[in-house]
Amino acid sequence: MKSNGGAGPAGKEVYCGIETICTVDGLHFHCMYNARVKAFNSSGEGDYSELIGLQTAEVAWFTFDPILSGPGLQYSEDNTTVTGEGWEHRVALGSVGFSRGVHYWEFTIDKYDADTDPAFGVARIDVTRDKMLGKDDKGWSMYIDKQRSWFQHAGGHEQRVEGGISVGSTIGVLLDLNHHILSFYVNEEPQGEVAFRDLYGVFYPAISINRGVSVTLHTALDPPSDSEET
Repeated sequence: MKSNGGAGPAGKEVYCGIETICTVDGLHFHCMYNARVKAFNSSGEGDYSELIGLQTAEVAWFTFDPILSGPGLQYSEDNTTVTGEGWEHRVALGSVGFSRGVHYWEFTIDKYDADTDPAFGVARIDVTRDKMLGKDDKGWSMYIDKQRSWFQHAGGHEQRVEGGISVGSTIGVLLDLNHHILSFYVNEEPQGEVAFRDLYGVFYPAISINRGVSVTLHTALDPPSDSEET
């Protein structure tokens, strides 16, 4: 069986083989795609089927990806909870990258040592894995302690905001690639103004934590009601 993305020059062959089911990678969320298939054997090829419309999911479910992430972290069996082990920060990446659309996810603070400052945000796939998120130019983050937070990118940090975290707190990350901005929430309230603007390209959900911190990821959430005003 062969399948492709539809008629005309925009079509792309995505599978050729004996299976009747295939997975297509690299699709955008909340989009409609056309697909068609045709059979072939040693005698030749048949005609393509009629076009079939396929709708991708409106929002993304994802987990942490231990393979993409740095060493020195422990994950739950379902890869939704990550725990820091060493003294140095280690970066954990999500299992999907975003290049368009509006995406919101949250972290619950399960364990927190008041002497540490976990960082939450997004990163390029080639971000440095053994430094706090935002220390290089491949990461954009908010790092936060029990009293306040800062926004950090390429080693520079700014916009100190009062209000910190403790066990049970939630950190929300709003990546709006329709407007190319990144914003943060603490306990469902905005943490300062828009943190970063002019974000273009592919971004992976990311955090960096060290010893004494454990967080659980919650995905495919509706954006906060005030996000359009931001």
